[in-house]
Amino acid sequence: MEFRYEIEGGNFSRAGHASSAVKKILKQLNVDNKVIKRVVVALYEGEVNVVAHAEKGSMMVDIDEQRIRIRIEDSGPGIPDIDLAMQAGFSTASAAVREMGFGAGMGLPNMKKNTDQMHVTSEVGKGTQVEMITWFRQ
Repeated sequence: MEFRYEIEGGNFSRAGHASSAVKKILKQLNVDNKVIKRVVVALYEGEVNVVAHAEKGSMMVDIDEQRIRIRIEDSGPGIPDIDLAMQAGFSTASAAVREMGFGAGMGLPNMKKNTDQMHVTSEVGKGTQVEMITWFRQ
């Protein structure tokens, strides 16, 4: 099964819409609740990153009987130093985003912690792509 969700940059009122939709699908498929929680945390963090940093983005979700594969792409400013961005607490979020309670620098670290595989690619001035896989049975 494949699903695609569009993410609007700057629209914090819609942040979490795609991750909630995927959560419902995983529950309908009787995926273990611990796995669902991990996936939803990673999805939500990715979704918020797009909302906070990019003009727009998309989330592609591919689910089969063994795993969920997620690809998040955005047309944002890109990440100049991915290793630095992966450090807990590092953030380039604006003051306005931080005032709303976002931008604590835990997005990418939480995404990595809650998935079995994660790969980030980015080009400054073009955007960022994050690919994540979580296996249903450990």
